[in-house]
Amino acid sequence: MTKKIKHPTWRKALTAVSAACLMGIAAHSTADTLHRGIGGEPGTLDPNLVSGNWEDMVVGDLFMGLVTEGADGINIPGAAESWSLSEDGKVYTFKLRKQAKWSDGKPVTAADFVFGIQRILDPKTAAKYAYILYPIANAEALNKGTMSGMDNLGVKALDDYTLEMTLKAPTPYFIEQLNHYTSFPLPKHVVEKYGSDWVKPGKMVSNGAYKLTEWLPQTHIKADKNEYFFDARNVSIDTVQYYPTEDRPAALKRFRAGELDVNYEFPIDQYKWLKENMKDQAIVAPQLGTYYYPINTRDEKFKDVRIRKALSMAINREVITDKVLKTGEVPAYSFVPPGVGRYQIQEADFKALSQKDRLKEARKLMEAAGFSKSNPLTLQLRYNTHDAHKKIAVAVAAMWKQIHVKAELFNSEVAVHYADLKEGNFEIARAGWLGDYPDAQNFLSLLEATPNNYGGYRNDEFQKLMDQAAVTLDGDARLKLMQKAERIAMDEYATIPIYYYVSTNLVANHVKGWQPNVIDVHRTRWMSLER
Repeated sequence: MTKKIKHPTWRKALTAVSAACLMGIAAHSTADTLHRGIGGEPGTLDPNLVSGNWEDMVVGDLFMGLVTEGADGINIPGAAESWSLSEDGKVYTFKLRKQAKWSDGKPVTAADFVFGIQRILDPKTAAKYAYILYPIANAEALNKGTMSGMDNLGVKALDDYTLEMTLKAPTPYFIEQLNHYTSFPLPKHVVEKYGSDWVKPGKMVSNGAYKLTEWLPQTHIKADKNEYFFDARNVSIDTVQYYPTEDRPAALKRFRAGELDVNYEFPIDQYKWLKENMKDQAIVAPQLGTYYYPINTRDEKFKDVRIRKALSMAINREVITDKVLKTGEVPAYSFVPPGVGRYQIQEADFKALSQKDRLKEARKLMEAAGFSKSNPLTLQLRYNTHDAHKKIAVAVAAMWKQIHVKAELFNSEVAVHYADLKEGNFEIARAGWLGDYPDAQNFLSLLEATPNNYGGYRNDEFQKLMDQAAVTLDGDARLKLMQKAERIAMDEYATIPIYYYVSTNLVANHVKGWQPNVIDVHRTRWMSLER
């Protein structure tokens, strides 16, 4: 027996957005180009290998999963027009759109999804994000090499347009995961022909609203409308050019000069001016995410929990949010951000103390660990190039100085920074996590044995609770297990949460269809231009 899942709300949203796009097309039939600043230079455009939101801004325009995001960030049907779920909650059956095609005109089939998921789980691919697909039966064992034979994977093409996915246990958030690039289809006929070169312009084919036509590293990426996209008639913008804009002040100048229509983030020290002069174009909105400092717990100097606790206590989060950033961020005392359904966040035990008392206690902890003004703890604090990250790091270093810590600051561009974090090549570093789906597991998984557990945190009881939560059917019981797990991590000061995100974007008045949303995902297919 299966139960049919209906999507009246999603269909209504899709219809409304499509109608809006049609109106835009009617008013503007000439070719339009959207110029988007994406924050950084992508390391790759291979959906199996990307790992950053600046890469997803491009890849999410080029490709589309079984489900996708509407303009408001809410999931809607994507390459799958419908699906059903078995009574035991473990088997999903997806019906694919028969009109969906790759940008070379070949049909997008269930086999393309099987190929893409098998490839990302293949240990040879070395995909950092493969663990997101571990709810699928045998995915983890195949990815870790403890099982061989991809035929054992719980993903099957029943026919060209019917895809079956079997999970190892019911997973409430599984559908939410399927808009993530880890489960995008891949064109087997192109990947096998060109190998790693398949992602190059002129070779890559994609199933999203756009197709890659040009990539000049550190200059721009160009994508043109995919005429074979199933909803191409409702895609208003013909061409998108994406620019790496790590230098936010320079990007703001380009935006003001009309060279950029949209830019991801703006320089925080310009927010007051922007509010006074460009209020309707500087858009700040709540976002599901946590800005934090991973601590490399593999390093001997950080194995002492007293040191980790002191480092966290000494950071005045209110000063960072209210005096340094001043764009509405909220001080973070838990790793999981608020607003994740009925989940109760687990906050640090020192939250109720005044900052004066926190510093007093932090100094005692450092002195008990053997450090003093004449014998400070020396460490390196790393951050990726960004004016806000630098300001925060400078402020934190000053705060740590009050508890006998001497911090050396080190910065690098974003791709290098995160590569070092994944290799464990750091002591303490800046990181951020923006929710892929609204579930506490998406954040707590960063403290499990995954590539994104930068600090190498390990705790058997924490892992046991997370494993139990992964197979618990009762929603309330599952939440309690994850709350206990977060409590353990917070009491062990596994990481240092600093603030909960808000999104900061520059959006020109002539860009229509761009909507703020908590996941800060804005696909170009929903936008139009009225210059």
